[in-house]
Amino acid sequence: MNPEYALYSGTDRWFYDTPRRAGRTADGSGNANGSDGHRYALARRPVPEGWESAERGDWFSLAPAGRQLPAQGWKIHVSATPDNAEEVLETVAGICQERATAFKFLAGPALLLHRNTKYADRAGSGKFVTVYPATTAACGELAAELADALKGSAGPVVLSDLRWGEGPVHVRYGAFAPRFTRAADGSLVPAVADPAGRLVPDTRGPAFRLPDWVELPDFLRPHAEARAAQGTTDLPYTVERALHFSNGGGVYAGSHRETGEAVVLKEGRPHAGLAADGADAVTRLEREYAALRALEGLACVPRVHGLHTVGEHRFLAMEFIPGTPLNTVFARRFPLSAAEPAAEALAEHTAWALRTHQLVTEAVEALHTRGIAFGDLHMNNIMVAPDQLSVTLLDFEAATPAAERRPQIVANPAFVAPPHLRGTEVDRYALACLRLALFVPLTTLLPLDRDKAAHLAGLAADRYGIDRALFDEAVTELAGPARPEAGPSRGRPPVSATDWPAARDSMVAALLASATPGRDDRYFPGDIAQFATPAGGQSYGYGAAGVLHALHTVGVRCEEAEEWLIRTTRHPASGTPTGFYDGLTGIAWTLDRLGHREEALRLAHLVAAEPLDALGPGLHSGAPGVALALRDLADATDDPALGQAADRAEAAALRPAAPGGKAGLLHGPAGTALLCLRRHARTGEPALLDTAATALREELGRCVPGPDGSLVVSEARRTMPYLGSGSAGIAMVLDDYLDRRPDPAFEEARTALLRATGSAFYIQPGLFRGVAGLLLHLARTTTPGDRAARTALLTRQTALLDWHALTYQGHLAHPGEQLTRLSMDLSTGTAGVLLALAATHGEPAAHLPFLPPLRRPTDRP
Repeated sequence: MNPEYALYSGTDRWFYDTPRRAGRTADGSGNANGSDGHRYALARRPVPEGWESAERGDWFSLAPAGRQLPAQGWKIHVSATPDNAEEVLETVAGICQERATAFKFLAGPALLLHRNTKYADRAGSGKFVTVYPATTAACGELAAELADALKGSAGPVVLSDLRWGEGPVHVRYGAFAPRFTRAADGSLVPAVADPAGRLVPDTRGPAFRLPDWVELPDFLRPHAEARAAQGTTDLPYTVERALHFSNGGGVYAGSHRETGEAVVLKEGRPHAGLAADGADAVTRLEREYAALRALEGLACVPRVHGLHTVGEHRFLAMEFIPGTPLNTVFARRFPLSAAEPAAEALAEHTAWALRTHQLVTEAVEALHTRGIAFGDLHMNNIMVAPDQLSVTLLDFEAATPAAERRPQIVANPAFVAPPHLRGTEVDRYALACLRLALFVPLTTLLPLDRDKAAHLAGLAADRYGIDRALFDEAVTELAGPARPEAGPSRGRPPVSATDWPAARDSMVAALLASATPGRDDRYFPGDIAQFATPAGGQSYGYGAAGVLHALHTVGVRCEEAEEWLIRTTRHPASGTPTGFYDGLTGIAWTLDRLGHREEALRLAHLVAAEPLDALGPGLHSGAPGVALALRDLADATDDPALGQAADRAEAAALRPAAPGGKAGLLHGPAGTALLCLRRHARTGEPALLDTAATALREELGRCVPGPDGSLVVSEARRTMPYLGSGSAGIAMVLDDYLDRRPDPAFEEARTALLRATGSAFYIQPGLFRGVAGLLLHLARTTTPGDRAARTALLTRQTALLDWHALTYQGHLAHPGEQLTRLSMDLSTGTAGVLLALAATHGEPAAHLPFLPPLRRPTDRP
């Protein structure tokens, strides 16, 4: 699970949304309560005379009117806690205004919490106020003054900076002005200029890093030395390797310096890694220590060695438990990963799941007998012994005395209890989730619809051939005592994905019902990528452009959304990407397809003016996608400037890429291969097919065989069959290549790649990382085979979408990436499912850009 999604799940009931919108109405027109209490007083007061204000993203800026800041330099970050933030802000603002120094701050408490939660970005954590001194000397003077004024004020350490003494003031060198450059992977990142004037990435990681050409000022040397002197030598343990990092601190494997006994060390950073109740990592570590002491002697609990303090950090030492996390054990043995799991495999898994659930239940009951509620039960917090005959519970930072009946403060998204549950009730709910998840790992959907548990239980019983009654107790727990008895229709989507065109009409209605025309950052809710760049909510991949294209493929227009897209992209902000799926190029291409040629050309010329030779690889945001779109627009308009820009982008795309890049259609060499194939269709140059073949061989070199003879992309210890970064996307381009030139090795490979689309279960429904993309490939592929078998597979895989499907305002909708909220975008949500299903039903316009349907009849009847 990507923990960042949790940060965008607390603002809106149905959709991912930025925390800065906490308290706003659904359409973004104002605050839910009509007040502005979600912002700090400084953001609500009139701007001081002679000053000007601005808002960009989460930040509210104040600066002397007309004052020109340097583009980069030494800047100051001030941290704060939720309790002292208002006071710290007023102190910093008073000093900055007295010194006529520009500064910015997080506009409200929700944003400060967002920056400091357990799974917030470690590099940005703690940054509450940023101050922009005009000179290096002024930075030293101002930092000293702020440190003196804020002496005794608490705040988390900003890991990317040098901390000034022991207070909340920190200093680093970096960009002041919003300037951007391309990182090694082609993504757009903040930049600073080197002495030659070249823009280079302004690296912002969880460690202090100084550009090579910048000298550390004398006033920072004592603070740099103090940071270098920090370590863990005062512990009676040696740290050997890191197991995990969060914003609250690290988890390390180590050993006792004298005895050599293996231990686990958990670190707690003060004022960082906040939980829902405001407890920081240190507080939770102390709670964990107390819980482990109360549970001493239980075989299902690690033995605690001690709680240690090093500087301001706390370290909990405990027994190292050998074994494998339950989540890993489950993933390795999950029978529905196969296309046709044997009855024996399903029966064996059923017996294992029931036995494992019983072991976990007994462990949790042992805690309750000792008067402790666990509070954070999920598959990663359960260690299965090597012989799989016992389990140990891990991570007791949320454990509390059961008698206190506290609410859940941290939770895995698949095990989130309803807010009314307390203490041991939270554990019983998690056990019910586990009962279902050991058969169908989709309990992340339950906060969106508790009735979905009954639907999933029925699907699991049918698929495993077991008695539905095995899930009755769990379903009752998950639905809650006040809900009706489980019935066959509870939690089911309003219409099945296999019911076309009813499914089409229902998804279209859901897309239109989700619109938020009063907002400028998005029109249709989608992935959290909508908030990552200035054009995320407008983009083809995650925003309005992609949704409008999907609607257009089924004959539906939304003129209000088209006008919104034109208006909100008229003056693109600094830092807006140029890429196809994430930026201006894809928006321009879409507007042209919708008949808005003048507006499309305006954006395309902005792209053409960019340094396209600096674009990175990949169809998503790099040179291949830009080249293909600009070529389409140039051919459609006979615009020589766009043709020249397309030439430059093509040249950038055909440069040799650095080794070790990503794989797949969106980010890998397959995008370059697709560019060559489209260009070959236009020019007929044989060398282009050679280049495409080389790129495709590179992609196939990153694939590994599966046990069923399939071929899938290997990525970070995972196998990826999907369209965006997996084998299906590579197979789509292989189909195009083989449409132009025979190649026996490629023929064999695409047959193996196709097998990866046949598994009995996939965790997500989306276009690029889920079922929908596999359907798109199955509907388009010209791989030879039995037509009836292919049709049957397409029907079976279409039905898998019903496992994920939910209801939004009475209409069919689908969850996005990570499944914790609905999404309407093309890449991750309902628009992508609509496009894929339309393709399976022969809609001629329903296809991805630059991958039109193939017409070569190769299937056997």
